Amino acid sequence: MARQTKTIITCAVTGAIHTPTMSDALPYTYDDIATQAIEASEAGASILHLHARNNQDGRPSVDPDDFAPFLQRIKQATNAVVNISTGGSLTLSIQDRIKPAKTFSPEMCSLNMGSLNFSFHPLAGRYEEWKFDWEKDYVARSEGNIFRNTFHDIREAAETLAPHDIKFEHECYDVGHLYNLKFCMDIGLFRPPIFLQFVLGILGGIGADIDNLIFMKRTADRLFGEDYRWSVLGAGGAQMPLAAAAAQMGGNVRVGLEDSLYISRGKLAESNAQQVAKVRRIVEELGSEVATPDEAREILELKGGDNVGF
Repeated sequence: MARQTKTIITCAVTGAIHTPTMSDALPYTYDDIATQAIEASEAGASILHLHARNNQDGRPSVDPDDFAPFLQRIKQATNAVVNISTGGSLTLSIQDRIKPAKTFSPEMCSLNMGSLNFSFHPLAGRYEEWKFDWEKDYVARSEGNIFRNTFHDIREAAETLAPHDIKFEHECYDVGHLYNLKFCMDIGLFRPPIFLQFVLGILGGIGADIDNLIFMKRTADRLFGEDYRWSVLGAGGAQMPLAAAAAQMGGNVRVGLEDSLYISRGKLAESNAQQVAKVRRIVEELGSEVATPDEAREILELKGGDNVGF
C-alpha cells in the first residue's frame, strides 16, 4: 500500500453528547445540520460524520426519517463523503443503531469496537437553566451508561451492512478495542484497508495524552501493519492539539461540534466550519496537503458517491 501523502479532515457535525443548551452553534434542526455540514465541506472537510436529531427539540435520534431531509440536501450541495453514525444512542440496541446506515447505504459509517462506560454526566452541573426539558436528565443519567458494543453486536453490524459495501470508521476508545478489531479481522468480518479512529479523552476511555496516541499508533502498527489508515479524535480541549500531533505523525484528523464545542480555550466555536478552517490551517502550516473528497475515496477505497441510497 502506497504511503499516504494527504490529510483527510473529517467533521462530526452534531453527535449525541452535547445538547442545545450547551451552545447556540450546535445544529439540531434538519436545516441547521444540512447548512453546517455543507459549510464544513466548503471549509475543507472531505468526510462528514453525521448523527440525526429530533427537529423540534434536538434530542438524539436514530430514526431514518430524521436523516432523510438533510442527507438529500448535503448530497445535492457537496461532493463530500457521508459517514453515518451507528452509535447514535447510548441505550438502544445495535439493530436500532444500524437502521439509518442500512436504509441509506452511505459510503462510510462508524462502528464502535468495544463496550465502555461512556459518560458525560459532569456536564449536568454546569447549567442552571435548560432550553428543553429532556436535556438535564439525559446528561445526568449518562453516569449509569454502559455503551454496549459486544462481539455479537459488532458481528451483527458487519454482516447486516456487508451487502452495502460500506467502509467502517472503526472507533477505538482504548487499546483493547484494537485487539477486538484484530480478532474481528482474523475471523473475516472486515477487509483491509481498514480505517481507525483513535478516540481520546472520553470519560470511560483512554485519556487525551500524546503518549496514549503514540501507544495506540504503535499497537495498530503491530497488529495491522500496512493494512490500515488512521485518524484521531481529541475530545474537548484536546481536539486541536491532538489533531496537530496526528498531522505531524502522518495521520488524519477529525474535528466538529460533536467532539468539542470550543474553538480555543474558553471560547465557543461559531460553527463546525470554523473548526474545520482552523484545523486546515494547522495541517497546511505543518507542510501537509488536505485531501479532497475524491482523494479521500481513493485513499480509503470507498465505493463512490454514486452508489449511496439517498
